[in-house]
Amino acid sequence: MDQLPVLLGVGGVVLLASVVAVRVSIRLGFPSLLLYLAIGVVLGESGFGIRFDNPALTQSLGLAALVMILTEGGLTTRWSAVKPSLGRGIVLSTVAVVLSVAITGAALHWLLGLDWRLALLWGAVLASTDAAAVFSVLRSAGVGKRIVGTLELESGINDAPAYIAVVVLASGDTVDWSLPLLVIYELAAGLAIGLLFGWLGAMALRRAALPATGLYPLATVAVCVVAYSSGQLAHASGLLATYVAGLVLGNSKLPHRSDTLSFAEGLGWLAQIGLFVLLGLFASPSRLLETLVPGLVAGAVVLLLARPLSVVLSLLPFRLPWREQAFLSWAGLRGAVPIVLAMIPLSEGVPGAEQLVDAVFVLVIVLTLLQGATLAPFARLLGLAKPAEAHEIEVDAAPLDELGAELLQVRIQKGSKLHGVYISELGLPVGATVSLIVRSGAGFTPQKTSRLQVEDQLLVVTTASVRDAVERRIRAVDRAGRLARWRGEDGR
Repeated sequence: MDQLPVLLGVGGVVLLASVVAVRVSIRLGFPSLLLYLAIGVVLGESGFGIRFDNPALTQSLGLAALVMILTEGGLTTRWSAVKPSLGRGIVLSTVAVVLSVAITGAALHWLLGLDWRLALLWGAVLASTDAAAVFSVLRSAGVGKRIVGTLELESGINDAPAYIAVVVLASGDTVDWSLPLLVIYELAAGLAIGLLFGWLGAMALRRAALPATGLYPLATVAVCVVAYSSGQLAHASGLLATYVAGLVLGNSKLPHRSDTLSFAEGLGWLAQIGLFVLLGLFASPSRLLETLVPGLVAGAVVLLLARPLSVVLSLLPFRLPWREQAFLSWAGLRGAVPIVLAMIPLSEGVPGAEQLVDAVFVLVIVLTLLQGATLAPFARLLGLAKPAEAHEIEVDAAPLDELGAELLQVRIQKGSKLHGVYISELGLPVGATVSLIVRSGAGFTPQKTSRLQVEDQLLVVTTASVRDAVERRIRAVDRAGRLARWRGEDGR
């Protein structure tokens, strides 16, 4: 009991230092994920002397953190942004993973003299792009929505096939013709479970009248966690079920949606921080030097050979411009996921697994530094960087069950066509009205002649029966202005 204040104090200091590290990394243009790793290394055996060398526990905690990261990624991904990239994202997260495993395995078998099974295991560990790295770095790179949507889908989905490949290769079981069928079943079942839990969760949350606003985010995250557990118990892909459930929930009309997304974002940051600090604790700097050469060789193979070839070959049917293919090849960010996957063979006692873990540490550090620092300049060099795009309006809903009504909170974003529109021109359905406008911190009751401005926050009261029609009308005017109907925009 006497150690509890010390443990909580150390945890709080580490968390505060990690939060400050985010700000420092933004100013220096340095990936914050590596700062978390550095904090873990400083706390570890080579620094303050905290010894942590349990691979099984590291693997379990790492997967738990990954579930939280995928939950946040699914909840905050807009379906409208990724829908045009659905085919490309699925192909990159499946076909490209298989190609990357084969190419990396063959190259490392020849270059490092690894036996075929261990070489393919290296390829499987390194095949997955990292959701945490992509979600934290890519959204600020300034590239178009099509590319961002493709990479977000890939990073959210490809953990599942990579995890399956690592488990199969680490188990030592015979690989035969049934393996492709097993993979197809696990992915299809994981998809179905994610869709089911996402749909049921959204329906239940819309109908529930929970006594506190803060319970809605907790319930939403719990649905995604249960989807993961159900997937694993059904011998399906729990990771895919988690991401899909989050995607469905995040794009549903949930009560207190903005609160839920903010909570999920904070939970995702906490999971990233905890995961990288944990992996830094596990690392042994003295051993990392011994695997420097194999790690650099593997990194060069992945970055310069396996990733570009797998992207180009898998995306041949889509006929993408070479600039987009080049950026997709360079943007295959690696982070904590390969390290977590490398813990699986180490826990299973696979010969050579310790060297794999150490080499992956080296590779992740080098590639994160190289790719994270050059991603935005590379996008500008290719002519893919775009000026900041206008964000769609935020609409948050809170049910008033006893009154049969709902409150919609709308924030007008920069670039919105709502700017300059009179209240009378909104054309809201009968049963809805704008009851309050908050502008520059001051609220007032609008008149029909009041004009909307960027950064305004609107409070719209609507009956439950016309709630969906009200949101569609607001979104239509946001996209096309006061003449939205004439321009064929219905806000869907």
